[in-house]
Amino acid sequence: MGEQAEFAEALFAQLEVETGEEAQIASLAERIAGDAGFDSEFEPLAEAAGRLLPGAAGSLEELGLGGPAPPLEISDLREFKMLKAKKVFAPPGSRRFVDDLFGAVADADSGAVAGIMASDMQKYLVYSTYAIQYLSKISTTYGDCLGGKIYLNGFVLSRYPQIVLYRQGPPYSGAGAVRSGYIGALKMALLEESVHSRQGPLQEMNAAAAAEVNALNEELAGCILEMDEGPASSLYRHMQLQDVPPEFPAARRANLFFTLNPDNFVVNVLGPDVMTYDRIEVDPRISEALPGLPGLYRRWLGPIQRHHAAFTAMEGMAEFCVREALSGDPDFEEYLRTFTGTDPSAYGVRKSMGRDFVAFVHARAGNGAFQTIMEDPPTTREIKEPGRYAERLSL
Repeated sequence: MGEQAEFAEALFAQLEVETGEEAQIASLAERIAGDAGFDSEFEPLAEAAGRLLPGAAGSLEELGLGGPAPPLEISDLREFKMLKAKKVFAPPGSRRFVDDLFGAVADADSGAVAGIMASDMQKYLVYSTYAIQYLSKISTTYGDCLGGKIYLNGFVLSRYPQIVLYRQGPPYSGAGAVRSGYIGALKMALLEESVHSRQGPLQEMNAAAAAEVNALNEELAGCILEMDEGPASSLYRHMQLQDVPPEFPAARRANLFFTLNPDNFVVNVLGPDVMTYDRIEVDPRISEALPGLPGLYRRWLGPIQRHHAAFTAMEGMAEFCVREALSGDPDFEEYLRTFTGTDPSAYGVRKSMGRDFVAFVHARAGNGAFQTIMEDPPTTREIKEPGRYAERLSL
């Protein structure tokens, strides 16, 4: 097996838990369909989502985030995975590569993955991590939003209520609770994605910053792949990375990249507070081997902090709206109990930096909070210390 094939196998090995869950969902759905003793029915996903979507829009209107109900689409499993490819905000020249890679992974085609890797190892080092991260959570992701449109994960949502009830066993007396929980899950998903559909300025800020980050990651990957063997081996030993047989030279460079990638190296070394830093110190031995690394890390700070701030604010807005709109909603509470095993009261008090920031601003600015946040986005420090944001804007 060649080195590219080994890489492809390793990628799919990291997705085994997810692909196993997908196979189990499909298998259970087939078994349920053929079980004459299971006759519980649930409102079809498209009907239920269409019925509930206007209510989500109404709830947001009351909270100050008005607008018409966004377009809605039910996606099958592969379509939803390819949607995730579009959520990787890459420089324009890498768009096709990302789509091809995600398509090959979605099709479980290791040969195609190896070929894509061989065509551009520099891009593969950057975007294979996204394929693993984004596609390892499909079976627990109900929806997403792109371009102001909501996409629901039909593979999961059209099967999950039947599976939850089926696992309870005969006589399936919990059907009523599961139906309620199913509707609660839809209310949550539609509300979250309706919020995201209204976040145009923050979405644009997030996408632009993420594309800058990925361009820098590509630059770093290129620098590491172009290193002479002597300095690369010296750096590898200095960083005490896992030994790799000499017949796998690309694996050594990959280990260097994954270790020095600022999303990993800087955050793990300096901690999450790096999102408020304005400079980064680098081990002299590392910067001697890669002279451009300190400057690259400095250039990375600006876009990663804008990305972090925008993403945290976007997620915080969605979490705040779910808590405010669905607090005390019996369907949502049943979803928490039946589908996630979470106590509703525990859910209501759990901490979230983004949600806490939005709640603080909403308490000061009322229903104008969302427009304020989108028109004048916070910095990472202001999200952590919302009083700074209120002071800057005189809220």
